[in-house]
Parts: sequence; C-alpha cells; structure tokens
Amino acid sequence: MLTCAFKIIRYNKIRVALGRRNMSLLIENPQYGFLKSLGLESRNNGVYNGKWFGNGEVITSYSPSTGAAIAEVVKGTAEDYESCVTECKKAFKHWAGLTAPFRGEIVRQIGDALRENIENLGKLVSLEMGKILPEGVGEVQEFVDICDYAVGLSRTVGGPILPSERPGHVLLEVWNPLGVVGVISAFNFPVAVYGWNAALALACGNTVLWKGASTTTLISIATTKIIAKVLERNNIPGAVAAMICGGPAVGEAMAKDKRIELLSFTGSTPIGRKVGVLVQERFGRSILELGGNNALIVNEDADLEMVIRSSVFACVGTAGQRCTTLRRLIIHEKVYDEVLKRLKQIYGQIMNRAGDPLDSKTLLGPLHTKAAVAEYEETIAQAKQLGGTIEIGGKAMARDGNYVEPTIVTGLKADSPVVRKETFAPIVYLLKVKSLEEAIEINNSVDQGLSSSLFTKDLGCIFQWLGPFGSDCGIVNVNIPTSGAEIGGAFGGEKETGGGRESGSDSWKQYMRRSTVTINYSKELPLSQGIVFE
Repeated sequence: MLTCAFKIIRYNKIRVALGRRNMSLLIENPQYGFLKSLGLESRNNGVYNGKWFGNGEVITSYSPSTGAAIAEVVKGTAEDYESCVTECKKAFKHWAGLTAPFRGEIVRQIGDALRENIENLGKLVSLEMGKILPEGVGEVQEFVDICDYAVGLSRTVGGPILPSERPGHVLLEVWNPLGVVGVISAFNFPVAVYGWNAALALACGNTVLWKGASTTTLISIATTKIIAKVLERNNIPGAVAAMICGGPAVGEAMAKDKRIELLSFTGSTPIGRKVGVLVQERFGRSILELGGNNALIVNEDADLEMVIRSSVFACVGTAGQRCTTLRRLIIHEKVYDEVLKRLKQIYGQIMNRAGDPLDSKTLLGPLHTKAAVAEYEETIAQAKQLGGTIEIGGKAMARDGNYVEPTIVTGLKADSPVVRKETFAPIVYLLKVKSLEEAIEINNSVDQGLSSSLFTKDLGCIFQWLGPFGSDCGIVNVNIPTSGAEIGGAFGGEKETGGGRESGSDSWKQYMRRSTVTINYSKELPLSQGIVFE
C-alpha cells in the first residue's frame, strides 16, 4: 500500500513538473516585456536577505483578468525565514548606526528608483493584482510620495525639551529605532502598504522584513529588486530591506518571533485578531489594518453631483477591493430616489467598461481570485434571501477572468447580517434615513471603524459629524469619498479595524522607542518629594 502511494505521489510530482515545463508563461510573451525589464524571470527566487534564494515550494502566479500564468516563484522555508531574521538583526547594527539624514538620503534614492520604474511596476500591479492601470501606477506613486515624506522626517524626527521643576535639570525625550520591523501586506495594495511602513521604518533606523500576499509574489520580488539595487550601490547590507515569499506558516512565525519588534499586519479581521493575540502574548508591538464596513451619508442638502461621482469611485474603484471601499450608502429620504436613479444610470455605463486592466479604456477590473467571485455570489444570494432587491448587477460576468457586476442592493435593514458583514467586492447597500442622527447611529453600528464620509453644506452638521457624538471611525471625511486617503495623514481605524496608524502625521512614533531623559547639569542633587538622605 505504501509503495503504491509513493508511486502515485511520484507520478503526480512528475505530472506537475511536466505541466510546468509545458505551461506557457506570460513573461515569455514579448507583449509583456515590462516583466523582464523589472528583472523578473520565468522562475524567480522568492527570498532576499542580501542575496536571492529560495528552498521551498514552487508556485505559479496568475493574472486574475485572464487566468493566464505569469511566472513562477520559489517560496521560502522555515530555514529561509530564520536566515532572513538573522541577517536583518546583523544589518540593524550597521543601519541604525548611520545618521538619520544619511538614512533619509538612501530612502530618497529608493523613491527616485521607484519613479524610474513607475510605469513598468504599475503595469505589473495591474497584471498580477487586477486593478486598472491608473490605479496600479498610482499605487507605486504612493510609495514614491511616502519616500519624499520620510526624507523630510529624517531631519525632523525627535522629541521635545521639557521644563524641569528642579533647578539645574533638563528633561528630554529621546527616540531610538526598535530593531527589525515586520510587514505583512495584503493583495489589494501590494506596493503601497509596504511602502507606507518601509519608508518610515527605514528612515527611523529599523531594518524591515516583508512578507507580501502569496498571490502577488512577483510584485514583492520586483519591488525588492528595485530597492536592493539602491542598497547595493551605496554599500548598505541588503538585509536592511529583506523579503520572503511564504504562506501562513511564515506569517505565524513573524507574529511569534520576539526578534520582530513591531509587526504591521494588513488583512482580514479574523486573521488580524489571531495575529494581534500572538504578538501581544510576547509583549510585542503591532499595527493592525483590518476590515472596513465603510459608510457615506448623504444629507438632504448635499450636492448630488458630488455624491454620485464620489459614490461610484468609492464603490467600484479597485472592483470593491479596497479596505476603504464604500459598502453602505446612507441617504436622507428626501433625496433617496434621485440618488438611486442616478447611480443606476452610471452603473449601467460602467458595466460596459469592464476589461483588461492594462487597457486605458477599462474602468472595471476583475476580482483577485475565484474564491472572491464565489464569496460575491454567496453574498448576493444571502441578500436576496433576506429580502433585498438587486437594483442592478448581481451576477458574475460571462467572460474569462474573475469579473463580476457592480451591484446595488436596496430593501434591507441596517442591522441585516449581510449589511453588517464586509464583502470584498463591488456591492453597496442603500439605506434610507430620516435624520443625520439616525444616519450617524447606523454609521457607528458596525463592528469596524475605518472610513466614513458625510456630504452636506451645513456647518452645524459638519461639526456634529466631527465631534464626540459623530463618526467613530479613524477616517472621517466631509464631501469626499471614503477611499483615496492622502499619505500626509495618519491611516488606520478603530474597533475591529484593528489599531495603530500608518503613513503620515505622527505615525513614525510607532517605529521607534521613546526614552524620557533627565539630565542634572548642576552640582546639587535635589531628590523628588523633598526627601533628604543624610
């Protein structure tokens, strides 16, 4: 029996190997020449710690728009992970010893290198993730922008000098880097989220170990190759920006590893809850960017032209796969019918603009995986079962790839299970309200608290929305969509969205440790509370 089983396993391995050998890869097609321009090959090592290697499973990356194989990647093993962390720790001793302005100069060069490759890397994002080309290029631009931001930060980071109550004394705050920062990013923003974390972490003196999504490994490799060239040119250890392609086992190892001083995790709330517990058990630090059941409120005095444009962008952008995607549209009863009518008209036009993400005419790309399509279909079925009306959309498209119709659902209550659940797809629920107070209550009623927006011209309503009894989200907008955050502000949410902040404002503080320093420059020694030892 064991011999028979061994023969079957061996046969399957041979069949897989032959299948791979006979498989046509997009990277071999001249139409996709930008792949080789990024340094990618038919088979790519998926681990970098100053050198490229990989000793794990060979996986294939597929385009969600066609299902075609792009290229292969050799994943990392547990031993490969250990090698990465070891080298990151060694590199930290070199990197943290450099001046902050010099580190900022290296980050500036990384930003320039990304600028030089922005079109090709943006195309890869569109090909492997599935978002349309302007979004793919725009995502790389976010990494460029945060590099610019971090360069300035490298010359301003620091703490205050505080007045002491004791004569001849001074109080200081001193900030130092943590050590190794781990970044686990999701498929939907495979470049930008890493960039938000890496640019700040590097400028602050940390080394970084990155694990991207298993379905966007080529993006992780290509991005790291760009950074690695900058480090090599400046004689900086490559493990300053290490990377490993791996599955859940690698992510779990990062969460449990005491050598990872800070772990930034972007992903689902259920997985994020587990990650948070694992990190907390070892008293580590974490930044959790999880789910978002985001709402946009349309007040009775809102500019409906702005409402429609903003809602369509927030609902359909990235095929509904942003953490800030609009999922609940809360509309005052006086303008509800008009908003619904206009939305349906625009949605009908967008249906005809689905297609190849690399085509400049395309407005709607695919969902990232077949599993996402299945979840979309299950959610639509559940909405119907609960009494919802599909105003437009509601079906997977009959074409190659993972395409679904943007969908508007009406007739459900705000507390319906399907409305309270985040579905990573272009589905929006329209909810009718009588007042702003009712709308705010609905906005705050879900478990997540990422992004929210109010459309109104009334200053009183605006400040009610911004105050202690307004939105409970980390992002609280007025007259703009729920998505499209700028890098200059802190990004993150409340409740089951996780906690912590990335990108701008004072998010840099999470990547450093603070020490309060008291210096006695006098010849006296006054003790606290007036105590005298004689």
